[in-house]
Amino acid sequence: MQLSFSNKARRTQEQPINALIVAALANPKLINLAAGLVDFDTLPVAEVKQAADAILSDPRRGRAALQYETTQGLAELRAEALKHLEKLEGKAGLSMGLTADDFVITTGSQQALYLIGDVLIDPGDIVITSNPSYFVYTGTLTSFGANVLAVRGDENGMDVGALEQLLARLDSEGRLGRVKMVYCTSYFDNPTGITLGADRREPMVRLVERFSKKHRIVILEDAAYRELRYDGEELSSIKSFDPNNAHTIIACTFSKPFAPGIKTGYTAMPKDLLHAVLQQKGNHDFGSASLSQHIALEALATGLYAKQVQKLKANYRKKRDVMLAALDRHMPKEPGISWTKPGGGLYVWLTLPGRVDTRGAGPMFAECVERGVLYVPGDHAYQPDENGTVPTNHLRLCFGSVPTELIEPGIERLAGVVSELLGSRNDAEGEKMHGRDAHATQGAPVAQAPGAVVI
Repeated sequence: MQLSFSNKARRTQEQPINALIVAALANPKLINLAAGLVDFDTLPVAEVKQAADAILSDPRRGRAALQYETTQGLAELRAEALKHLEKLEGKAGLSMGLTADDFVITTGSQQALYLIGDVLIDPGDIVITSNPSYFVYTGTLTSFGANVLAVRGDENGMDVGALEQLLARLDSEGRLGRVKMVYCTSYFDNPTGITLGADRREPMVRLVERFSKKHRIVILEDAAYRELRYDGEELSSIKSFDPNNAHTIIACTFSKPFAPGIKTGYTAMPKDLLHAVLQQKGNHDFGSASLSQHIALEALATGLYAKQVQKLKANYRKKRDVMLAALDRHMPKEPGISWTKPGGGLYVWLTLPGRVDTRGAGPMFAECVERGVLYVPGDHAYQPDENGTVPTNHLRLCFGSVPTELIEPGIERLAGVVSELLGSRNDAEGEKMHGRDAHATQGAPVAQAPGAVVI
């Protein structure tokens, strides 16, 4: 006899990254350009030992670190997180309507994203994001029953003009009341590596203010990769343009710029939203791991954290440059092939001619795995359009965890498959490998996930 699962459980689909992990484990010699993990060799073992020794050598601090903490999180860490954000922004927290009491410490920023969706979204509510977007969170939103509407993005991130058009259309259709939030990864996003343009940040805030007619719409700013900046100027956050702390949330983490093993994030948000989030977090865990919070505090306060960020930036900058040079050296020089050149983060987004099918069920993916290289198919990061279609000629590459010396061989293998696909497009085998007619358009129909729509 079968179990009767909840509607939410039935809406929750397996994350596509799981299949990629299975593929990687099946072939230990495979060069994994898919995993969005941090560099193994630069994990701060000595630094965390130093922080833990300082905490546990003091009986008072040690006992506090091994005791339960409040649901909102260690007060000293929240205060240090505020100081850290002020340093990044170059302005006082009060100018953004923030005090340490507006922060919550969570089990990674992913828990904050989940809790925010949990308290805001009812089935049928609307969340707006860009195409493409962070597929793990859009999957979470779908499990809540959200209609995920995506507006186009370009080399400067989410198109704010398209966002305005969508909000105006929803207003004219009488659906503005279902819009709960806009989700945006503002720095070196996952999957494209693109950063939201400086001239789009304040207009986005003013836009949600203007369309908050009968209820307040919020912007959820995912800033997980903010501190991994290798080139370009430091940009103010979307949050910095919300002086009353009313329409914006900024979710940050220690995972990417320090160590994911401490699984600790910090998020600043409006007071009324924070109250609702804490009510739900109390139901989840009564508060995140106290020892991890004390380690994060010690690392921030002593400068260990800042040193690790600089170490990671130097390492990842080198890896990024190796990947970009390898793409330039090995990828076919053909119209329709391009890739992003991120100023930070861990990802490069590769676009191929429309006739090349990069989907996980397609021949290119299988051939790449056979030759020992793995990527993330780009269709996972798109919402279907009104015809149930997504582009199927993109892929995500990550240089975070792969050893530097394996990046170029991995790109060379990938480029070899691409070259053969493009070179064989006129013969029968080429038709078979493309999985469709050589004159196919950029997209192919897909089974639409519940609640997933693109505009």
